[in-house]
Amino acid sequence: MQKLIYIADDEHSIRQMTKTFLESEGYTVETFSNGAELRQAIQKKTPDMIILDVMMPGEDGFSLCTAFRRESNIPIIIVSAKDSPLDRVTGITLGSDDYITKPFLPLELIARVNALFRRAALQNPANEKELSNQYTCGNLELYRMERKVLVGKEEFSVTPAEFEFLLYLIEREDMAVSKEELTECLQECKWMKEEQRMSDDLVKRLRKKLKTKGATARVETVWGYGYRLTAKSI
Repeated sequence: MQKLIYIADDEHSIRQMTKTFLESEGYTVETFSNGAELRQAIQKKTPDMIILDVMMPGEDGFSLCTAFRRESNIPIIIVSAKDSPLDRVTGITLGSDDYITKPFLPLELIARVNALFRRAALQNPANEKELSNQYTCGNLELYRMERKVLVGKEEFSVTPAEFEFLLYLIEREDMAVSKEELTECLQECKWMKEEQRMSDDLVKRLRKKLKTKGATARVETVWGYGYRLTAKSI
């Protein structure tokens, strides 16, 4: 199920840019120009994350963050032109999970959104897909507990590093994952010995094996960012 993100910012260009980039990563996004609109939307449907501008007409982002944090543990990112240490400390103290200053790179925001969702998943595993044992992408099947991968119902041989790489991507199917995230994932893998970092060689090797086996899932390069696992269109 796609994650729902609400964005509140009085700058139309910022709202649209952020919405466009997040939707390209597979998220569902709704935008609002002020806090009142955001509050009305939340009363109707609770999102999975809120991205708040600080300076908006009416109720500001800091006040909204305080109110939302009293009611739930929804991940909140504050986006603001205020970049003093005091502003950052205030945002975190009031309950935000992250604080980004304007102007920002869209890829930086995406990386932080992905990181927050990953952190939330680790804190609340019972509510997340990552407790699942079986994952599928096209004709590729991965079984977490058995540490087994099948392609077209036939056993697909992978190294421990390749398994962790596939598991990380298939949990986030069709979502772009940065090289930094994947490197961190593989470094934490207790089976890693020779490969201490996620290398291009690992990706090339895995792509070749998937193609040879006739897999309809592929590791796609997101240029300048990282990779995503997706099924080939037929």
